[in-house]
Amino acid sequence: MTEFSDLPRKKSDSSDRKFIESLARGLDVLRAFSQQGGVLGNQDLARITGLPKPTISRMTYTLSKLGYLSYSTQLEKYQLDAGVLALGYAYTSNLQVRRIAKPIMERLAERVNLSVGLTIRERLTMIYVENCRGDDAQALRMDVGSSLPISTSAAGRAYLAGLPQEERDVVMKEMEARAGDKWPKHKAGIEAALECYDKHGFVTSFGDWDRAVNSVGVPLKLQDGRIMALNCGGPTYLVSQEMAMESLGPQLVHVARDIIGTGV
Repeated sequence: MTEFSDLPRKKSDSSDRKFIESLARGLDVLRAFSQQGGVLGNQDLARITGLPKPTISRMTYTLSKLGYLSYSTQLEKYQLDAGVLALGYAYTSNLQVRRIAKPIMERLAERVNLSVGLTIRERLTMIYVENCRGDDAQALRMDVGSSLPISTSAAGRAYLAGLPQEERDVVMKEMEARAGDKWPKHKAGIEAALECYDKHGFVTSFGDWDRAVNSVGVPLKLQDGRIMALNCGGPTYLVSQEMAMESLGPQLVHVARDIIGTGV
């Protein structure tokens, strides 16, 4: 499990007079549930976030009063409450590119009978804001809000491919700090994916995120400067590397062009 101590804040945060540390800590508590999910106690939250338990107790009490957490007296633990859902819904419902991209993604999903996802970066993960699936029940079922690691997923590698070199280097350093001994392997996979992007216009992840999954990804560069990523893939017994390279990748490139062509 990823711990927040693996994700140090920028050095400027601690010296930024406008930065509200207590607010940041409260958000770290909420993010902890995305790392492990389910129900968490104050001791669990202290371990995940690295914050002192008395601080955690005040945070969970306040977040419960505000409707972002609910407390189970039987389990003596907390879980996310409807306030968080309301924030997430407000974000996705106001995301114009999601509404525009969905019918275009659905056509590809139906044509290839696989999953086609739209993702955006959140720290060192890519979060699904839309996912369309073909009729095949064996297609990947990644719901809105599901996350993927940047370093090993096609979506994450597509995001990196879309970044300017300077920004990519910053993200790479953050991933290196988290990955530890796994970094050489992750870095090699990213570099191979970037070479594929330069040559073919899309990136790949063949068993790197999940050994039973092959997928391709394409960056989506919006007019407002944001970079999102599209991905398409499925189980290896449905998606061979040859199929990914010769069919899925080129089709996903066209999907990205169609979405950008709408002027988002």
